[in-house]
Amino acid sequence: MEPNVEIRRLLDVMPASGRMTTKLVSKPEQKKVMDAAFPLPWNQERPIYINFDLWRRLTKPQRDLLLLQMVSWLTGVQWFKPDVYQGVVLAGLVGGLVESTQADVVGVAIALGLSAIATSRIWRTHKSPESELNADAAAIRIAQRRGYSETEAAQHLLTGIEAIAKIEGRSSLNFTELIRCQNLRAIAGLSPVGVPETYK
Repeated sequence: MEPNVEIRRLLDVMPASGRMTTKLVSKPEQKKVMDAAFPLPWNQERPIYINFDLWRRLTKPQRDLLLLQMVSWLTGVQWFKPDVYQGVVLAGLVGGLVESTQADVVGVAIALGLSAIATSRIWRTHKSPESELNADAAAIRIAQRRGYSETEAAQHLLTGIEAIAKIEGRSSLNFTELIRCQNLRAIAGLSPVGVPETYK
């Protein structure tokens, strides 16, 4: 597989928002099929690293859905979206600045502690199974605009997750992948049991 040809094809599959914020990078030395670092607020570009030697072992529909899921997850991480926790981070930082001008060490510690707690909450929210399930759902919606049915898209994403584990030599799926697979089986009509509401 020629990486540049596949990258051009994948860019056509991606939504416009994904093309603007993410970048596909060939990384043949990595052990994972596809990887991306958690996007931090100061990172403008969100690279997705692909080992094309491993990537070619997946079917084209699996590659499409796995890429759409990763792009949906990366674009779904929004540090500056108006939200309670973002408000608390901002209030804590402003409070810390005000308290520091008054040389109030305790006030600075409390304000910065509040910001740290809210920041860690934002981090955990975007690393949770819920954010992965949301990215799966977004990937399936985008795939439907690319000619896949909802059932087909869910099946391809499901088999892609399972195939990646085998390609990477993992004996089992991790907890989040198991939840995602169960949800995808329900969407694909392969199982009557979905995931508990607490994960949605």
